[in-house]
Amino acid sequence: MPITITMPALSPTMTEGRIARWFKTEGEEVIAGDVLAEIETDKATMELEAIDDGILGKILVPGETDGVAVNTPIALVLEEGEDASAMDGFVTSAPVAPAAPAPTTEAAPVAAPVAPAAVAPAASAAEGQRIIASPLARRIATDSGLDLALVKGSGPRGRIVKADVLGAQGTAKSAPAIPAAPSAPIVIPATSVEPTEIPLTTMRKTIAKRLVAAKQEIPHIYLTIECELDALLALRKQVNERKPDSKVSVNDFIVKASALALKDVPAVNASWTDTAMIQYNTIDISIAVAIEGGLITPIVRNADLKSLVVISGEVKELAGRAKEGKLMPEEYQGGGFSISNLGMFGIKEFSAIINPPQSAILAVGAGEQRPVVKDGALSVATVMSCTMSCDHRVVDGALGAQWLAAFKGYIEDPLGMLL
Repeated sequence: MPITITMPALSPTMTEGRIARWFKTEGEEVIAGDVLAEIETDKATMELEAIDDGILGKILVPGETDGVAVNTPIALVLEEGEDASAMDGFVTSAPVAPAAPAPTTEAAPVAAPVAPAAVAPAASAAEGQRIIASPLARRIATDSGLDLALVKGSGPRGRIVKADVLGAQGTAKSAPAIPAAPSAPIVIPATSVEPTEIPLTTMRKTIAKRLVAAKQEIPHIYLTIECELDALLALRKQVNERKPDSKVSVNDFIVKASALALKDVPAVNASWTDTAMIQYNTIDISIAVAIEGGLITPIVRNADLKSLVVISGEVKELAGRAKEGKLMPEEYQGGGFSISNLGMFGIKEFSAIINPPQSAILAVGAGEQRPVVKDGALSVATVMSCTMSCDHRVVDGALGAQWLAAFKGYIEDPLGMLL
């Protein structure tokens, strides 16, 4: 019986993907570990590896196909001794997400998203049965200390593959995601010139679902504080003069200050679930990075334990690979707190939407010269406005204010970050 290759779930939130191209052709021999195709997800472009030896018998979904639902059959691999007749009777129609409707000036309901296929049964059943997993999946699981008995396989006959292990790692580090709210009818206004239809990318659709769910399900509360930056800017100048090859940015100080404030006020480093609040025991900071077509949040893990120079290098490296679509799932899944900085665009102040399942995000504005009163006299200082969006179920006003006070203390007395 031919081995069915299906569209893998390359992240816990992935419901569909795009087959960018195939590296193998029908009739070509494949060996376990060979790269079969390139898959574009909502976050990155990843390679689909063969998990068994055989012959690529048939490609069911061609390259450059959008909206292929997770677990959809995309190819058949013939095992040793099988010929093309083994594929007779196989249904080749693949459920692909429907194309967007043509623009209209009348109200029309948005097409419902294609639901992902059922998850494959767990590869490990009763105790004593052999766990079916690819060698690469076993190595990754061993290196990360993950028990394969807890992982559900998406490969043929429930086989555990690399994507299943990476997905399980991301799920273990984060609380359950909030389900997306159902789409509502929209009205496209009439115009004198026909509008242009821009197809939705997988990334943009995923971002939209998560943001709608976040705003509808999470009770946001907003707290704003102003921080003087003059001491920080002076220290930054000294640091960069000593380390000219690794320039430290203001944002790097903000990451470090946020991490130390979470260490001082650990109750903010938590998530809400219906049965309990999840308290994180490591301080992992997600940083919003704008990329073509959307946004991604690579993570600086254990940020409280890292120096400013190390944080700076890590942020640059992660942001660079994020813009190239080369981040691994474990590099952007999880995190306990987010930072969104629009100061470099001249934005004075804004409020950000919480990144579920986290309970807080800090929106950072531009540092600018403003009049301030010190000891009863008017003077000028470089001031930055920061707004903290909190999940009120986890972080109430008093707790959020406590965290902001700690954050402000590190920003205005930055030497405390170096001690």
